[in-house]
Amino acid sequence: MNLNQYEFSTVDNFQDFTFFSEGPKGKIKKVIKFFQIQDDPVVYNLAFGDETIYGTLNDSVISDNKDTLKILATVANTIHVFCDYNGNHLIFAQGSTPSRTRLYQMGISQAWAEIQKDFTVWGFKGNEWHPFTLNVNYEAFLVKRN
Repeated sequence: MNLNQYEFSTVDNFQDFTFFSEGPKGKIKKVIKFFQIQDDPVVYNLAFGDETIYGTLNDSVISDNKDTLKILATVANTIHVFCDYNGNHLIFAQGSTPSRTRLYQMGISQAWAEIQKDFTVWGFKGNEWHPFTLNVNYEAFLVKRN
């Protein structure tokens, strides 16, 4: 994807990633973790948030570092790396709150031209999965690398 993004690092399993957001609030360490939640078909959950002082992931903090699109582009790039090493499985993503899910949707919408080149995206609405469509509000997302 040709979007401005942060450099990130990973560990040997290519399921845990970290990077630093930089903006008016300073340098904030971000954490991305993929963990399997279903076997058939294989689905991984994408957990994302700030690293706490205890080294855990906090997915409810609002850091507001004015770099949302760059952060979301970085998360999308980690999906590529995850898939390179773990297979092209479905990735489930949902914000910790409805407003955070809406923020993710806005990011997907803003970068849709680039995202759809590399990924197929579905949105969950009305107890069903639908192909992602701009200007439709979803409760969660499934992503699969093409």
